[in-house]
Amino acid sequence: MPGDETRPDTTPVPDESVPLETPDIHGAYPRLSEEQTARLAEQGRRRAVSPGDVLIREGERCETFYVILSGAVAVVEGYGTPDEHLLRVHGPGRFIGELGLSGGQVAFYTAVVRDPGEILVLSVDQLRDLVTRDSLFGDLVLRACLGRRALLVGQGAGFRIIGSRYSPDTRRLREFAARNRLPYRWIDLETDQEAEALLRRFAVGPEQTPLVIWRDTTLLRNPSNAELARLIGLPPLPSGNGLGDLLVVGSGPAGLAAAVNAASEGLRTTVVESLATGGQAGTSSRIENCFGFPSGISGAELTERAVLQAEKFGARISVPAEAARLEAREDHVAVGFADGSEITARAVVLATGARYRRLDVPGIEPLEGSSVHYSATVHEAQQCRSAPVAVVGGGNSAGQAVLFLAGFAPEVYLLVRGPSLEARMSRYLIDQIERHPRVRVLLHTRLTEAFGDKALERVTVADLRTGRHRDLTVRALFVFTGADPHTAWLSGAVALDARGYVLTGAEAQACSVPGLWQSQGRDCLTLETSLPCVFAAGDVRSGSVKRVASAVGEGAMSIHFVHRCLDRTATPGGAGSFPLVRPKESAWLA
Repeated sequence: MPGDETRPDTTPVPDESVPLETPDIHGAYPRLSEEQTARLAEQGRRRAVSPGDVLIREGERCETFYVILSGAVAVVEGYGTPDEHLLRVHGPGRFIGELGLSGGQVAFYTAVVRDPGEILVLSVDQLRDLVTRDSLFGDLVLRACLGRRALLVGQGAGFRIIGSRYSPDTRRLREFAARNRLPYRWIDLETDQEAEALLRRFAVGPEQTPLVIWRDTTLLRNPSNAELARLIGLPPLPSGNGLGDLLVVGSGPAGLAAAVNAASEGLRTTVVESLATGGQAGTSSRIENCFGFPSGISGAELTERAVLQAEKFGARISVPAEAARLEAREDHVAVGFADGSEITARAVVLATGARYRRLDVPGIEPLEGSSVHYSATVHEAQQCRSAPVAVVGGGNSAGQAVLFLAGFAPEVYLLVRGPSLEARMSRYLIDQIERHPRVRVLLHTRLTEAFGDKALERVTVADLRTGRHRDLTVRALFVFTGADPHTAWLSGAVALDARGYVLTGAEAQACSVPGLWQSQGRDCLTLETSLPCVFAAGDVRSGSVKRVASAVGEGAMSIHFVHRCLDRTATPGGAGSFPLVRPKESAWLA
């Protein structure tokens, strides 16, 4: 995987004794060394297996980690149905498990014994203990799990979404699945013949779509994001209303950095996210200026690493949970959610980031979700192998998307309104774009209209210097035209600047209720908002630097100020004090 410089001793070729074993081309199927297997055997239980034994069943929670000692295991989708097909075959030295193992998600495949042999069986708790003590082994498992999830996503495994490309709810479900890196396949009601057959099978009319179908046994009619999340096993909001130490609203780089630092220092930490962990950074195809990753890293991989790290220290992450109000109370802060629930904490970090602006151009809206996109992930890129595409924007996100898409599409147009790329794009991206043979940069260019019936067929662009219009034949459009802060829910609760970003520090203090900070016996802290013990970090903060590394730094720094705030408000030995001893680590990957 990108950014990993040390690779444990693995065998990248198939085991000749296992016919049709899937080769380890992408690092997703490493073979454990004898030493690693011996350490696992000290903790695990040996078990003989016979052909047909099911180790992991699609749709059930992942709770066990298996290592193949002898024999072979097949990984299949749709096991026991007419649609059953083989995904992988693994032989001795390989392990069976996927990304859902860490977060309690359900499995997207079935693992069934093909050839008789013996396996090692470890519980998740045993695995957590091992990877905590052996960072190299933990990194090997993490790399493999991330790679396996990416392969599942790319193959369209998992559940099916049946709906029209013109339906806003279809677009909503597809975006939620893609942003949360959930394997799924979209069946377009408008063009796919399979859609009609499935509707007849389940006796559902087109007016009841979109549908989510899984394993031909579970059918959800136009589910909410929360209902889909529960089906897959994403963690819900905490039950009850216990008072925690810290609530982090938003799970982009700033929010996850805050969670990692807070939980590792013993604060009872909850993270809530309205759409998907990773924020906008999670949609970045490749981040090459992120400290510590000289080969670059995708936003999805960076996100998964941060999520697993936060969970390792005991942070609880809930998706989706849309914050709707914030209220300061006598000795804590309350955040209410769109579903009517509420979480209280002694401190809050606002890390809701910003959201990409929609492009207001004739013809765009009907094509959104089908061939007009606001992120560039493997889902979208796979649709771009045979025709040119266009990217709108002049910042780093647009540059990263262009280079990523150029690996799939035969030609990529970059449409930039300004006279150059230097104003908003990093030099390393500009250099790569200028050298890439499949990228064409059109400066002084504005998109004026999009055309297409079922899918995008062409766009019209105008030269801002001459006013001349011309058509570009493209089959997909990717839009990265800046972002607006996600702060509408904070209006009237904390001070915002003229553009809606959250004010902090001296600027926030100047806008606070008269006498507020005198009553606190201190000044407003650097990242503190106009409400005591409510902080802001990352893109949502007024004056922040809109970069991943900066957001990570602010998220980490916010916890320093959280401690200072709580030190002043805690009652020694009373209900307001917080634990200084780190809780038991509760996830399994470093």
